[in-house]
This record gives sequence, structure tokens and C-alpha cells, in this order.
Amino acid sequence: MADLPPFAVAFIGVAAVIACFYLIWRVILLFAPGWYSAMIKNNAVSVDDFVGGPPDPVSAFKSVLLNWFNVGSRVAKKEGYPLKTAPSDKVPGLIVTSRNESAPQSWSDTTKPPVVVGTIRMGFGHHRIAYAATSWGLGGGGKLFGLVGGGKIDRETWFHDFLSIDSEEAQMIKDMDHMYSKGSRMASELGGVAEKFWGSLTKSGDENSLRVTYQFAEHMLPLINGLDKNSPIIATHCMVACAAVAAGFTNVINLVIDNHAQWFVVVPGALNLVQGPSNYHAFLKMGVPEKDLGLAGHWIPRDLVEGIPDACARRNTRRKAGKPLRIIIPVGGAGAQKSFIVNMVGALSGLVKEGVVQLFLNAGDHEHMKEAFVSALESNGMDYDTVVDMNGLQSFKDKMMTEEPAKNVTLFSYEDYFTAVATTDILCNIADVLACKPSELAFYPIPKLMIRRVGDHEAYSALRASELGDGTLEVREVASAIKYVNLFLTTNLLEVMNKSISNNNKIGLYDGCKNAMRLALERAEK
Repeated sequence: MADLPPFAVAFIGVAAVIACFYLIWRVILLFAPGWYSAMIKNNAVSVDDFVGGPPDPVSAFKSVLLNWFNVGSRVAKKEGYPLKTAPSDKVPGLIVTSRNESAPQSWSDTTKPPVVVGTIRMGFGHHRIAYAATSWGLGGGGKLFGLVGGGKIDRETWFHDFLSIDSEEAQMIKDMDHMYSKGSRMASELGGVAEKFWGSLTKSGDENSLRVTYQFAEHMLPLINGLDKNSPIIATHCMVACAAVAAGFTNVINLVIDNHAQWFVVVPGALNLVQGPSNYHAFLKMGVPEKDLGLAGHWIPRDLVEGIPDACARRNTRRKAGKPLRIIIPVGGAGAQKSFIVNMVGALSGLVKEGVVQLFLNAGDHEHMKEAFVSALESNGMDYDTVVDMNGLQSFKDKMMTEEPAKNVTLFSYEDYFTAVATTDILCNIADVLACKPSELAFYPIPKLMIRRVGDHEAYSALRASELGDGTLEVREVASAIKYVNLFLTTNLLEVMNKSISNNNKIGLYDGCKNAMRLALERAEK
């Protein structure tokens, strides 16, 4: 060995290291199926049966490793936390749950179990869809859903947010969400390779991703086991649906997000409802059983759906009268897209000063976005008003039904989360255009300018809006967004979009949440 030249010694050393790692890898693959079997042995549901079979050794190891990153050595608990209920101070008639530190909730034998809308406050999307679903369970009767006998719905509607159950499990979710939000912001701001890498992650939800999601949900059982097992569950986050099925709930409806079919957004043992036919086809092709799948329509709140005829007519009247174009620009729950949105506001400054465009800027509860908006407005010499609470928001909406704002820019910024989420919904029927990334808002019944996505999975939602005629394709550059604004101002594009919305509404395309509530009630009576 001593007589060998240095390069030969180095080569032998490298080869030995590679051989060692290869041997370790082979040993890992030998043991991985056993580790995986041990991980899932106490599961209530077989994900493998749902996705078409057990994982190969590499997938088994990936699933075990990712689960370890999520939960470490924690042992999943089963017993539910005691719950208490209270009327919502935000939505009349809605009941909200929280953890009860003193005693378990006692369930009445004389009243029917409530319809529970389960969600997780991760970004704005899941919460927005949850409030949309609850809106169809409040103040409606059987006739609204075509139920036999009509009459008033004799079940309460409960809003059950996993993060409202103060616990170790809720903190695990918060830690996961923090990492996702940070990744979204970094990818959006850095662009280039970082954006491409993040985009590939967000659209690569294979069978292993469902295995890991479900395994994480097995640790979330204490957050839902305090509810009545006879309650219908409408879940607006797949993890809630997974936990509900694992806990033994038999009437679980999972509202599938986005328009891109991935394994981790569907749930074995639940009825998985999707918003569009292309997603329905894709899930069938993937192998999701037909009995576990349904096409429902878009996840839209009741007041927006019922207000479509008046809203479309109002927009068309405004355009014919030469009124300023009202554009809502909201910030998502992760607070991403800062650079794009700020640059877009600056690029619109000329049209705003001319009085042909009005901006409704929703910074939500993100202080950094409020500061960024203020900086952009002041540096471009744009005067603005502010709205900081729900009373101010409602007053602004009522005034905008018949009047124009005192200033061409209104900045909405809040300390509370609910108003931050609700603002965009409340403003949609008094605005002309919604400029947003192709998230859950891509399905809303308002003419949409689809701006730069955060995650490649969102591209398919923009495509859905464009094909339906109520939105544009995704625009990746600020200059392209401004071209569309000029088209709204100088052509009949806005009128064409409003016509599409009216036609879509006539065939029930925006009735997804209504249909989900109807199905939950029908299944509960069987």
C-alpha cells in the first residue's frame, strides 16, 4: 500500500467509503419494510389499500424518515381533550369550540349532533373555505338544499379549528406551518432556482406524502376525539379529515383544495369532494375509488353566491358609466409575494392618480405587508385612507354600494385574524377585479387577474379560472399585469367575464359548499 502512488491511495479510499455507504444503504432497505410495518401497526385506516398497495423499500424508508422529522419519538395519544362551546363573536349563529380545562363536554341525547366544520388555521385558504362552508349551515332551511320535508335545519353548525385546542398537538401543527410559510416567502422573494425547487415540492404529493400526512394525523386524534362521533364532519384541511376517519367518525366529507390532483389531499375513508371536472378525472385515473370521490363545485360563501346577479350587474353598470376600476389586491396568509405586489402597486400609481383605478389593498394581519404598502404608496405619492377593524370594513362596504371612496386607495390592515381573512370576501361584491395569486381565491365569482403563483400546484387553478371565463391566465411579470388592467379599462373584457360568471352561476358551478352541506345532512339522516 505504501508503494502505491497518492492518486491510487485516494481512489481506493473513496471507493471504500462509497462501498461502505452502499452497504449501509442496502442494510437500511432490508430493514425499512419492517420499520414501516411497525410505524403503521396501530393505524385505524390502511393508506396502502387506498393507494393500491404497500410501499417498496425506498418508499417505506422515506415514509418512516419523514414521519420521524414530523413527530420524532412521540407516541400518539388517543384520548380527546375536553371541549367547550360558545357563540362566535364574529359570525351570528355559529358555534365555536375550544379546549375546556375543567370538564368534558356533555352531549345531549335530545338534540341531533351538530354539523362540525373542521379546519386548521394554516394560511388564510383553509379558514376561508371553512367559513364558506359554515355559511350554508346557518339560517338556511331544508328547502335550500332540496331536502325532503323542507323546514329548518335542526342541527347546530360548529366551527372546530385544531389550533384553537391549546395543546402539544396544536403546537406541532404550528411548527409545521411556520416552516411552510417561511419556505413560501423565501421562494417568492428569491425567485429563480429557489422558486423552481419550492414549486416542485408543492406539486409532488405522491403516495408517500399521503402516508406521512395520515401518520401525522394519527397524532392529532386528541384534537377531535372530544367531539360526538355521530357528528357529520366537513373538513377543509386533509389532516382534519384524516384524523376524523382515524378517530372513528363515519360521515366525513373532505373538501379538496386547489385544482391539481395529489395523493396527500385525498383521504381514505372520507368522501372527497373536488371543485372541477379535470381534478375529478385525474383522481380517478390515479386510482381513487369512485365511491370515495365526488364533483361538488367551487368553495364559495353563501352571501357571495346569492349576490352574484346584483354584483355582476353593478360592475357592468360602473364600466358603462366610466366609473373607476376597483381592484382588490389581497395578501395571502403566508405573507408571500411582497416584491411582486409592491411593484404592481407602484406601476399602477399613474392610473390611480388619474382617477381611473381605485385600489383596495388588504394587508391582512401582516405588519410587514402593511409597512411595505405604506412605503410603496408614499414613495409613489399616492394618498390613501385606512380601515383597521370590522366596523370600519362593514361601513366601507355599505358606502361603496352607492358612493365612491374619498381617496383612490384604501389600505385594510388588522390585528385580528378573522377580519384579515373576511375582508376579501366582504369586498368581492363591491369590487370590479380581484388581483390575487391562483390560490383558493382563483375559484371565486369575481373577474380575476391571476398574478404570480406561490408553488407550482397553483398554476392549475389559474388555468381553471381562465377556461371558465371568469379569470385570466397566470401573469408572471408586473408589466403583463398592467396590460390586463388596461384591457379591463379599454375593452369589453370585464363584461365578458361577468357574463361568464352569470352563466356559471346558473348551472350551480359556485355551489360547492352548499352541496357539501347538503351531502353531510343527507348522510347524517341515513
